[in-house]
Amino acid sequence: MAEDLLSRRDLDFLLNEWLNVAKLTERPRYADHGAETFASILDVSEQVARRHFATHFKTGDAREPSFDGTTVTIIPEVGEALEAFAATGLVSAAFDEEQGGIQLPHVIHRACFMWFQAANIATASFPMLTMANAGLLLAHASEEQVATYVPPMLEGRWSGTMCLSEPEVGSSLADVATRAELQDDGTYRIVGSKMWISGGEHEVTENIVHLVLARVVGDAPGVKGLSLFIVPKHLPQVDGTLGERNDVSLSGLNHKMGYRGIPNTLLAFGDGTHPVDGAPGARGFLIGGRGAGLTYMFHMMNEARIGVGSGAVALGYRGYLTALDYARERRQGRPTAGKDPAAPPVPIIEHADVRRMLLASKSYVEGGLALALYCASLVDEQETAPNEDERIRASRLLDLLTPIVKAWTSQWCLKANDHAIQVLGGAGYTRDHDVEQLYRDNRLNPIHEGTDGIQSIDLLGRKVRLYDGESMRLLADEIRSTVRRAEGTLWADRAAALAIAWERIEEVTVQVWSQRDPELALANSWRYLEAFGHTVLAWLWLDVALATGAQDEPYHRGKRAAAAYFLDHELPHVHPALDVVARLDRTMLDLDPTTL
Repeated sequence: MAEDLLSRRDLDFLLNEWLNVAKLTERPRYADHGAETFASILDVSEQVARRHFATHFKTGDAREPSFDGTTVTIIPEVGEALEAFAATGLVSAAFDEEQGGIQLPHVIHRACFMWFQAANIATASFPMLTMANAGLLLAHASEEQVATYVPPMLEGRWSGTMCLSEPEVGSSLADVATRAELQDDGTYRIVGSKMWISGGEHEVTENIVHLVLARVVGDAPGVKGLSLFIVPKHLPQVDGTLGERNDVSLSGLNHKMGYRGIPNTLLAFGDGTHPVDGAPGARGFLIGGRGAGLTYMFHMMNEARIGVGSGAVALGYRGYLTALDYARERRQGRPTAGKDPAAPPVPIIEHADVRRMLLASKSYVEGGLALALYCASLVDEQETAPNEDERIRASRLLDLLTPIVKAWTSQWCLKANDHAIQVLGGAGYTRDHDVEQLYRDNRLNPIHEGTDGIQSIDLLGRKVRLYDGESMRLLADEIRSTVRRAEGTLWADRAAALAIAWERIEEVTVQVWSQRDPELALANSWRYLEAFGHTVLAWLWLDVALATGAQDEPYHRGKRAAAAYFLDHELPHVHPALDVVARLDRTMLDLDPTTL
């Protein structure tokens, strides 16, 4: 098949030659799988993504969901695509066999799902949210709740959402105002509004399972008083059939610049539109203990952060491949040294500046793909590594890298979409080509699941100091191991530059916290995140380059060219960013808001 969504060659190399996923089949959980299984599932994923998702990529954007006051209407192709996705078994594939899954390694499942994100990120968001919702319930809900809600979601009959933000709250979850009132039967009545809820109302699936953050009346203010509730659109009966409509109603649709094929909603819980048993409030069912809601929700949020980062990679990758194909075909201009105006124009890929944008984009999207798959492999390690120390190590690394995989990819793979528009020139700004929509879709990802600023505070304010800095030490071990393997090779000088950059990361991290002033330490956390992310990507690129060995196919030469570009052109940006962080620059703190 044509390489216009993702590169299967790249996936195969990263999975098999770099990450060596075959070793996972030696573990009991994955013993029924093999290289043939993995390849077959990747094949099916690509085929279904092309046949059922890519085909309405532009239609779903042009004919976004509409609301007539009663019903949300979505183009029929979305429902058909979700049925095809469910038929593949991918909704449940990574789950336990007892849940109807096939215990597919997370890293393979992540690679499979990226085909759907590249083909149509809006439609792919339905199952992404549903799978994360089911995963949270399996981890934290009661046996009865799991039995009621998880099977129909993993069968693709029901869908799931996450309901955190509110119209006046945004990302400040400590200020959540949605309230829950305990009833005599042990259930709760939920009253409040939730904003920006993707897939919050539609008729595509039989039921929608909302996971809602709310505060039980009388519980503590702030995040410690938040609890998590299951609030279904339709209340399930004991026999599994659907009962009456719960008091959850759609107040309106938000019209975003991207992801336009999935309804983005403002939901009202308990406004009396669909009263249950004549009592006010939507019926909700508490998950776990009171006050632990945000802890539970982070299970879904962290999975969603990796999913958002992977989606950003997929959109950037598709944009890069589109621009690459265009640059090879589009003829315009002549070489700088060309003197004959009668000579035929050359493909624009012959121009140095076009090559610059393509090579930069290649380094971002292929590096981002390596990062996403590496993080997915850490999920497998934390669940199935042979001993506890290895499982803890993987968990610590994943904690540290989660804000990176979300924020770095959202920034730099979006840059690849920006480059794609530029490579296409005037055509890039038109709806006749895909790249403008890919940019619009990807521009949402720096917002999804926490802004870049929030990710940077999470990284510098929490993750680098978590477990007494153990995560940082473990990552340092990985980076230094790769640097040592590069000694005596053609990559030795670049490896030395990487080592210096990482040492500065360590020094600056200690320096900013030595002042014991959190506000000052975090004032430039966004710069720290940028430097940290680039250093991590430089490490991964060096590791990937070493994995190519002496192989001299165009693919491997391309990998080494992208690695060299990133280490030579991108890694040096780390130092000016760290200079700002290290001097504890007060520009943002001292700025008078009235001057803006």
